[in-house]
Amino acid sequence: MSTTAMGRLVRAELKLMTRDPLVLTFVFAFPVVTMLIIGGAFGTAPDPAFDHVNPSHWYVASYLTVVIAAIGLVMLPVHLASYRERGVLRRFAAAGFPRWSFALAQLVVGLVTAVVACGLLLAVAAPVYGIPAVHSWWRVAVALPLGAVAFVSLGVLLGSVLPSARSAQAVGLLIFFPSFLLGAGGPPPHVMGAAGPLPLTLLTNAVREPWLGLGSATWSLLAVAALAVAGTVLAARRTAL
Repeated sequence: MSTTAMGRLVRAELKLMTRDPLVLTFVFAFPVVTMLIIGGAFGTAPDPAFDHVNPSHWYVASYLTVVIAAIGLVMLPVHLASYRERGVLRRFAAAGFPRWSFALAQLVVGLVTAVVACGLLLAVAAPVYGIPAVHSWWRVAVALPLGAVAFVSLGVLLGSVLPSARSAQAVGLLIFFPSFLLGAGGPPPHVMGAAGPLPLTLLTNAVREPWLGLGSATWSLLAVAALAVAGTVLAARRTAL
């Protein structure tokens, strides 16, 4: 398969994603609107419930991971399961595209979507709450792409296992909302209690703590790296069947 054909496939998938109401709602609109609402609800004065940092900055640093989770748990599983349900993947195979090519295209599309959606969120947050200073650039710069790979791989894996778009949407939302409330974008931690080692909690810790100067979150970063490797391997094995 030529790189030109792969490029056409990626471009076509990106166009389809931008026309999908589910993508526009959960990946682009939901994180931005929810960040604005909940960030405004807690104000901008440093609060002990938020480790004595500005609550709005707490949520700005957290909601990038909400974008990534929405891509991996909602967008990709539904899109891929819909293709399988309608026999689109069989048509790709009949046209000479190897099965791994579509999974690779989804990985690229997921990562590009994450970059665009995160950029949009920061562009909206900047004039409203300001963007908090990053205390440890390299840790944040490592955690975000690793988390994106982990959740995009999980999305490809779910989409390759679940039998229909409806089941993928149900399972994805069932995983997304508890993860969102407990691990990233919900009420402050002292209200919700310990979230446990949820993948989104680990990713949020790995991004938020070094960003706001609350700690190094080394163990969370290592866990996210392990999830990225495991998710990529499992997704690759599944799509190669």
